Amino acid sequence: MAVLNVHEWGPGDGPACLVIHGVQNTGARYRRLAQEGLPECRMLAVDLRGHADSLWDAPWNTETHVADIIETMEALDLQRVPVIGHSFGGMLATHLAATVPERITGLALLDPAVALDPSAATAAADDVRRDEGWATPDEAFEARAAVRPPHAVDTVEEDLRVFMRLDPDGRYRFAFSRPAAITAWGELARPPVSLADYSGSVLVMTALQANLVNDQLRTSLRSDLGDRFSEVGIDAGHMLFWDAFEETVVRLRTFLGLPAPAA
Repeated sequence: MAVLNVHEWGPGDGPACLVIHGVQNTGARYRRLAQEGLPECRMLAVDLRGHADSLWDAPWNTETHVADIIETMEALDLQRVPVIGHSFGGMLATHLAATVPERITGLALLDPAVALDPSAATAAADDVRRDEGWATPDEAFEARAAVRPPHAVDTVEEDLRVFMRLDPDGRYRFAFSRPAAITAWGELARPPVSLADYSGSVLVMTALQANLVNDQLRTSLRSDLGDRFSEVGIDAGHMLFWDAFEETVVRLRTFLGLPAPAA
């Protein structure tokens, strides 16, 4: 197992919060959420194995990712902590809570990708396999900006700066292992893990424009948690912490027991 690279923001003596990013992603993408949305927290966002500045070596299955996160929690002396997980990170967060339930005080799952339709997961893995990248940074910016909401285009430049690399073939791509990402898409077709032994609460924040969160996950969480499971819908795309930043912050602060943001 490995200690992962960690992006840290906020006061060292503030309440800690662990963040787990999605597939083809990086912990660096949570800078604004940490610095502007939750500035009093000690925000710790990992780079998962196969992503950005963490180890890229196999294996990349769910159990290894969870073991890496636990190893990193040990290195950071995180004994009990709430977890924010986005997409694949949401799925990993549920497995983390199932593995070490006594160490997780709450789960905030941002548009979690769990129990995906196998054909959809296969198609996404095929897209990774065919990734040709971009010829120039300008081409990358234009392509990424075209799929962002107009009010969120300002996230693209920073994202490319911290996460895009020039590969040996002369093409620009995001810094993640293609085999690791393909493996992750396969893992996302797994059924929900049982949280019957977990005593904390779970908030699911569903991106209504993404149509990703499904009834299989809802049924599993409701069965295991009862009224400790709650769900809110946000009118945004999958990257809701960019697309609907203010509402995401309000929901997270409430869940974490923090005062409402200043007007």
